[in-house]
Amino acid sequence: MEYKPTIGLEIHAELKTRTKMFCDSPNDPDPSTSLGAGEKNPNTNVCPVCLGHPGTLPTINKQAVEHVIRVGLALGGKIKPTTKFDRKNYFYPDLPKGYQISQYDKPLVEGGALNGIRIRRVHLEEDTGTLVHAQGGPSHGSGRPASLVDFNRAGVPLMELVTEPDFTSAEEVVAFARELQFILRYLGVSDADMEKGQMRIEANVSLSAKHANLGTKVELKNINSFKFAKSAIEYEIKRQTEALEKGEKLIQETRGWDEAKQKTFSQRSKEEAHDYRYFPEPDLPPFETAIFDLEKLKMELPELPAAKRIRFASEYGLNEKQVDAAIAEQGIAEFFEESASELSSLLPTTNYLLLYNYLTSDLRGLMNESGASFASSKINPEHLAHLVLLIEQGTIGSRQAKDVLKKMFDTGLDPEEIVQTEGLETVSDTGELEKIVHEVIEKNQKAVDDYKKGKTASIQFLVGQAMGRLKGRGNPETLRGLIETRLEHI
Repeated sequence: MEYKPTIGLEIHAELKTRTKMFCDSPNDPDPSTSLGAGEKNPNTNVCPVCLGHPGTLPTINKQAVEHVIRVGLALGGKIKPTTKFDRKNYFYPDLPKGYQISQYDKPLVEGGALNGIRIRRVHLEEDTGTLVHAQGGPSHGSGRPASLVDFNRAGVPLMELVTEPDFTSAEEVVAFARELQFILRYLGVSDADMEKGQMRIEANVSLSAKHANLGTKVELKNINSFKFAKSAIEYEIKRQTEALEKGEKLIQETRGWDEAKQKTFSQRSKEEAHDYRYFPEPDLPPFETAIFDLEKLKMELPELPAAKRIRFASEYGLNEKQVDAAIAEQGIAEFFEESASELSSLLPTTNYLLLYNYLTSDLRGLMNESGASFASSKINPEHLAHLVLLIEQGTIGSRQAKDVLKKMFDTGLDPEEIVQTEGLETVSDTGELEKIVHEVIEKNQKAVDDYKKGKTASIQFLVGQAMGRLKGRGNPETLRGLIETRLEHI
């Protein structure tokens, strides 16, 4: 029998705010330490409020609320006129209060869509602490390793987005999650770095025969990479298919992903809403979202990735893969646009592809090696445009351009200044070039003989020899033409 997968998502993202969700403790789950590389500074960004001490009262972080409203507007959702917070009651060592402040029946945002997937709701809550399972460190009296708790993350503002069960494959899930990550970064509300736990995916997977009711739902919990999400969902679909074909009954449960074994594993039975005994947070009254200027927030939304893709393809002639690379980070997209604007003012016909290549390949490579960012780079967009102009005008070749770019990166100097100071202009004097070509042909008789025998690849060797004599300051196509002309007369 053929089974149809039905998948819904719950995606959590830590929000970028100065302080935590309900107190003044810094929003920094992993604070730096002077103890040395790899050392942690646990339980330093905490206070009586986020630790749940008796008598303390929470206060709402206005910036966090505004962040979620902006996400809702970007996704086409409806901002609820009235919203409130609720207590989600359960016990776990990383939950200091014994309950989590979340939103139950009146979320900030309802509706919306992304990639054709309907969004049910987007709401605010607080994050939990983190458990560190000690190995070879502290232990219980029994000698078993102890689990340590770090509350630096407890109380960090957390956005939860819940979709309708509209996915039918792991590929659709990953595409949706990537696009959401782009949007969160473009809005500036979250870095959404999955490796750091700033964005986490939970997938509800069920299988059913065609035209039948939905099957038993299994939750895959806390997936922290796109690769793991794809692997976990594909494995779970395969596991459930095999179980149903054997006539086994699936149970509603929460499962984790074991990357080493490439399989999901049972963690616990899946809770329902009533298991958490939600009730309104008595210390936080409901509030009206009219206190925010929703129209102003909507007008201030930046151009989102989907619109930017269409415009980049149209304005700059980039293909789909190139567009995705150009907008992968907001810093790259802004740098490219500023460079392109400068270049278009310098050249009547502009080769944006050349600019794209030097930005996303050469300059990005230098940044990755040094750990620099576009914000901290000494190169500005105007200088990169001037470098491309020098290449287009034939002032320097591609080999010199890479050297010039490296010096620009190290010094922040204008490329024209570097070219003049270093004497890197391309040799264009025909007499000098012909002299070099003559010397190369005279000293490489074997390559000449190979060419005469029909081994045309040998001409590239001769071009390379000529470029070496010119220290890279020649035009390979010009040299090739001169070499071919001379060889035809030998």
